[in-house]
Amino acid sequence: MNRICKMLEIEYPIFLGGMAHVSRAPLVAAVSAAGGLGIIGAGGMPPDALAAEIDKVRTLTDRPFGVNLMLMDPNIDEQVEVVLDSRVTMVTTGAGNPAKYIDRLKARGIRVFPVVPAVALAVRMERAGADGIVAEGTESGGHVGDVTTLVLVPQIVDAVEVPVVAAGGIADGRGLAAAFVLGAEGVQMGTRFLASVEAPVHENYKRAVLKANERATIVTGRSIGAPVRTIANKMSKTFARYEREGRPREEFESLAVGGLRRAVHDGDRETGSLMARRIAGMIRGIKPVREIIREMVEQAGKLLPKEALV
Repeated sequence: MNRICKMLEIEYPIFLGGMAHVSRAPLVAAVSAAGGLGIIGAGGMPPDALAAEIDKVRTLTDRPFGVNLMLMDPNIDEQVEVVLDSRVTMVTTGAGNPAKYIDRLKARGIRVFPVVPAVALAVRMERAGADGIVAEGTESGGHVGDVTTLVLVPQIVDAVEVPVVAAGGIADGRGLAAAFVLGAEGVQMGTRFLASVEAPVHENYKRAVLKANERATIVTGRSIGAPVRTIANKMSKTFARYEREGRPREEFESLAVGGLRRAVHDGDRETGSLMARRIAGMIRGIKPVREIIREMVEQAGKLLPKEALV
């Protein structure tokens, strides 16, 4: 049996990326109900809002789900307390080192899967007690590293004993099968689920994903140590100009404030932060989550032994 499915008591080893403002109750519950693992994106959420969101998911599905914790969030300690009290199935973590929280989370039966962009960090997380690793390549949307998924995943698989989930550049059953060939035991997807019926995202944002091709995204912020991949627009081009001009970090932060919210809730395609992965060009339509997962599993099932996926 697939180790991730057994560990988390899910049908398919397919995770929803914990996208801030996007991975909320309707989408999280839909992914879990379809046999995958929905994950709430807690980034930017006050603790009481996170608790309410967890309760909402539980009214929509009785299947396992998780929470993504952005460790740079100013409310992170309070968010961890909410997660501990809620006893969700698992957490993924990003933007920092979760080592100081791992023992407490595991003591409550909560599995921990840090999201990492490098082999050395994966090894450190395993030593700290992580139950699994999400190996995220630079093809991912949002905050990214600089190593491709194709290169990163097999090296992390070789370096750790815990199961590895591949993330970045995966949108269909071919990507799922490829991840398994590289040694991963699951995948995490964000952009593909963003372009779903259940995603609580403005239609302008979804249409921007549908319109995008393989060259439509841009990474900005590397010069200040905060690289982010988005669909190129007025905002991202301004970021790129700021980098060329060597502007101070404060000007980047001022420009970025509220950008993702403007994209997700207001549908602002020019000054909103349209975070998306490079696989946006593979997405041809807005479909229900259950259909997305079914098609993925069927396509991958033709390329892999059946027992690999369940």
